[in-house]
Order: sequence, then structure tokens, then C-alpha cells
Amino acid sequence: MQLSPLQSRLAASVIATCLLIALYFTLFSPRFALAESLLQEAAPPILDDLDLDLDHDLDLEAPTGPMYEPEFAAFDRSIIGRAPVGVKSLTNNVEMSLNVVPGSTEVFVFEWSDKAGEERNDIRLELRGEDENVSQVQDGGEVLEERGLVRRQAGKTIYISATTCEQPQRKTNSAPEQGPPQLMLYVSTDPLNETPGPQADASSQVLFNFTEGAIMYNLTSERPVYIGVHAPNATAEFQGGYNFRVAASTDTFFHSYNTEEDADLIWVDSDSQGALLITHNLTDSSDPELQNKIMATQPYVMFAQNDQEKSINGVQRSYCGLQVYAQIAATKDGKFANMVKTAMTKRGPGNLPKQQFYFTGLNSSANYVGILAQNGNLSNVGNGKPGGGGHVFRATSFSTKSNHGNCAIIQNLNFCDQVAYSVPSNPSFGDTEKLASFYDDYAAEVFSNFEKALAQVPCEAPNTQRYSLVRNCEDCSAAYKEWLCSVAIPRCEDFGNQTNGYHPRALSQPFPNGDLLEAGLLSKYPNQTAYNSSRNPRIDEFIRPGPYKEVLPCDDLCYALVQSCPSSLEFSCPRPGDAGFNSSYATREPGKLSCNYQGSSHLVSAAGRDYMSTWVMGVSLGASLMMAVVI
Repeated sequence: MQLSPLQSRLAASVIATCLLIALYFTLFSPRFALAESLLQEAAPPILDDLDLDLDHDLDLEAPTGPMYEPEFAAFDRSIIGRAPVGVKSLTNNVEMSLNVVPGSTEVFVFEWSDKAGEERNDIRLELRGEDENVSQVQDGGEVLEERGLVRRQAGKTIYISATTCEQPQRKTNSAPEQGPPQLMLYVSTDPLNETPGPQADASSQVLFNFTEGAIMYNLTSERPVYIGVHAPNATAEFQGGYNFRVAASTDTFFHSYNTEEDADLIWVDSDSQGALLITHNLTDSSDPELQNKIMATQPYVMFAQNDQEKSINGVQRSYCGLQVYAQIAATKDGKFANMVKTAMTKRGPGNLPKQQFYFTGLNSSANYVGILAQNGNLSNVGNGKPGGGGHVFRATSFSTKSNHGNCAIIQNLNFCDQVAYSVPSNPSFGDTEKLASFYDDYAAEVFSNFEKALAQVPCEAPNTQRYSLVRNCEDCSAAYKEWLCSVAIPRCEDFGNQTNGYHPRALSQPFPNGDLLEAGLLSKYPNQTAYNSSRNPRIDEFIRPGPYKEVLPCDDLCYALVQSCPSSLEFSCPRPGDAGFNSSYATREPGKLSCNYQGSSHLVSAAGRDYMSTWVMGVSLGASLMMAVVI
């Protein structure tokens, strides 16, 4: 059928209109709401990080007090973004300091979920149904609950730490020596218990007492964590309130202390007014670059306290508490105190980096406790840094010698560079630098004579002509130096020290203050040179220390010398039971300072670490040369 001109134009217009409509829907794809969808029951919202419970009725009653704020089943406080009135918010790795009076509680909340949820990658999916009965489906090793799809964040480990900086003080001497009551930490993740403390439901919270002014607690939680710090009522013997610092972290404890049994500080030696202590090796690496880097730092501080003073009782694990109450602090307001000198050294086991502390101005015949501490954790110090609140190590006990003044610590010697202990002395001789030079110069002079004798040995001869296939002249030289420094520089202890094996010396001489031993006491010892004089006559001639006891050199130093040097030098050693052995050498005993060697120290660990054996250089010398050197 042939269309008329008018019909042709109409058909063309209809076709063009249809093409335009098709093109419009193709490019813009508009969506239109249907009335049917508006009539359907609204589904509950699907939210991240929430447990939905819409089965209970909402409380629509009007608020009855000023503490009211809306509580919606579909939203927890992390979405509302506001803590309850009186509850303070904690920020990750940022401590908060507050005063609290006895009988009151300060409450905090740590809401980590928003930021942690963005950063965490291990998100799991939970399938939830509307039924009360929930079936579990195993999907690739992960349990999925059948209830509508909800994206849920796994629990996060939260590290809570707090320290007591100030505490009530004793009003009378009759107050308990252990100090006032410790603060108490309450923790809750129950949304119905946002103010944990002594008045809250005990089943909805956990309770821990501070120990020596500190607490560390970690938990895994998917919800905001509420923290209460409660100050118990102190007895009438105490007055004042508490000041504490609290922090929460998703990384590690912001404040920390050492809970191991072993001490972390080595008591090297002491005299009547000072004490020398040193850390363990700060690295086991032999890398020179790393060692130089460590030697350029001073990572630790130290606190000391006479055990008759009770001010630090109750805060011995608190860094800020020690800063406030310690009798002697290595640093005060960021500056090193006059009574403490600290330095880096490689003296001791392995010739590896360590930090030492030398205290002066101490009381004689007194017992002290030394506490090593770290402000932060080396690279991280202060707020915003994980672990930046400080670390406190276990305490080390040490004591000072009597006021006779005839033992003094020397260190930093040029030749006998491993010597750092008390030696026979007399205040009238001069200061410790002059005393150190006296001993060190003499040892260096004797060693020079030994080198001349060793030069007669063909040390560079072929293997078939050498005196030993396993030792050489370098071994002999090192062994001689080790023995010489231990013998020519005797280690001094108080005459009244009753440790078995310490040998009495110079009994017939007066003490530096002119006092003499009583005749009855003298009669208990043999009238022999080994008791009436020092090992080296030069000591009695120039220093005149008076009666003291010597920590005898270890006998294995002598035995190792004989093994290391050529027989032509005619070194020999007495053995236990031989004449002269008990006044010349002593035998090592595990766990205590029974004999002297370079790098030796007092007992440093309740767990019995045998540090003495690790400090041994592995060299020793012969008794015959000892007799020639020190008479």
C-alpha cells in the first residue's frame, strides 16, 4: 500500500520519536519508584561493626533527669560519638594525668573501633537470620552465622596501663612501711556498665589492684572499653591524695615494667661512699657500625634508695613515681644529677656496649636498692609513641663498705682497662685518679719486662718449630696481662666482711684513722707475712691502707697461663692443698664472687645467672711469676 505524503510524514515522526526515547533510556537509565515498593515493610539498616537487636521494644518515655541521652538499638556510642557525662575519652598511645582523692573513681573510655576498623584488613562476614535459633555454616574454615549479611570487624587487642605518680604520705612513723593502699583498676566492655567501679555490677567488670604503683592489663574487645581508676580510702596514718597516669593502646603497653625474676642491673662493686653498677650487654652483634651507634646513646636512667628510707614503697614499678619519690635519681627534670655519673663502656663480657652508673655521696655501711629505668623505649618517647610512657626494670640490691676508708673504686685505667673495682687505699694518698695511676703504671711496667722475656721466644717460627700447635705468643701475652692485672691490683673488701675465702691483709698496720685491731682479734690469725702485709709490698710502703681483706685471684687464671705460654718461661701454679695456695688463689664458685678476675662483679641475679663465667677472658698466669712480681 502506498502512503500518502501526509501519512509518510506522520510515520517518519513516530519512528524518530521512538528512536529518541530508546536513546534516552540507553544513555540515562532513570529509575522510578514503584508504589508497591513503598508499601513494603521497611527492612532494618545494615551497619558495620554492630550487633543488631531490634526485637525489644524501644523505651519512648520522656527523660527524667539531666543524665539522659538517646539510646538507639541500631547505634552504639561509637556512632553517636559522645561519651557519657563524666567519662573522659582516651586517645591511642596518649596518656592522661589526673588527681583522684581517696574514696573516688575516675572513669575513661577508649573508643578504638572507627579508626581501627578502617585500618584492619581481616574483616569477617556474618550471616544473620531473623530467627532466634542461629545455625552456623562452615565456609572456607570461617564460621558464618545465618542471619542477614552484616560486615563485622574482628576483636582488637587493647593494652591498658596506668602508673601512680603521687600517693598519700605517711603522717607518723607508725604508718605501714609498705605505703598507702594501692589504686584499683576496673575494666568493662559491657554497654550497660559505662562507669566501672566499686559501685557497679561486679559481674560486668574485672578488677585489678596496682602493684608497686603500676598495672598492665590487655584484653580483646569489639566494643568501646570503659576504664575506672579508684582510689581507696587511706588509713589515718596517711594524708593527701593520688595522682596517676593512664593510657590505652592498640599497639603495646604505653607504660611497662619487668615482671621477670632476674635483675637487670649488675652491681660491680662499692666503697664507703660510692657504688658502680652496669647494664647487661646492649647488643650481641659484632657489627662495628651498630656498636658505634649504641655507644653514642645513653638509653637508661637509674634511681637509688637507701633501704631505710620508705618514700618509694608503693611506687617501685612506676617511672613517674620514682621521679617524684626516689632519694637519688640519675636525671631530674631532664638533667643528670650530681650524685650520678653515667657513661657507655665495653668493659666486661664480650667487650660489647653497656651503660654504667657511678654513684657518689652515699652513706657508709648502708644497704641500697638500685632501679634501672627507660624513658620510653629508645626510639619512642612520650605521647603518641607506642611504649612511650617509660619502662621500669627489676630492682638490684647493693651495699656500701664501712667508713674506714681503706677501699676505693678505681676505673678507666689505661693499661688494665678491664679493672673496675675497689682496691686498697688511704684518703691521705690522694684522689682516685692518682690511686688508679699508681696501680696501673706499676702493672704496665711489669708487663714491659715480660714482653722483653717473651721476645726471646721464636714466635714467628714455622709450625714444626713453635712451642705449641694450639697456642701462640699472642695467647701468652693476653694471658699474662689478664693474670697480672688481677694480681698486681688486688680487689679490696672490708676487714669485717665474713665471706669465706676472703684473705686478711696488713693486720699489724693501723687503719687510715689510726685505729688498730684489738689484740684478741689479732691472736686469731697466724703471725705470718701473708697476713701482716699486703700481697705487693709497694701497697704498704706508699698507700698504707691498714687491715683489709683481699678477694684472691682465681686459680684458673694461673692454670690457663701455663697452658698458653712456652715452658721456657718456667711458669707453674700451686694447687689446692699446696703450701701458699690459700693465701695466693681461690677457686671459682657458681653464683657468687669467690675470686677475682677482670670484669668480675657481685651476685646480680636471684635466678642464679652465672655472669662471672661469662665475664672470664679465658686466660691465666703462673704462680712462680706471681711470686716474682708481687713477692
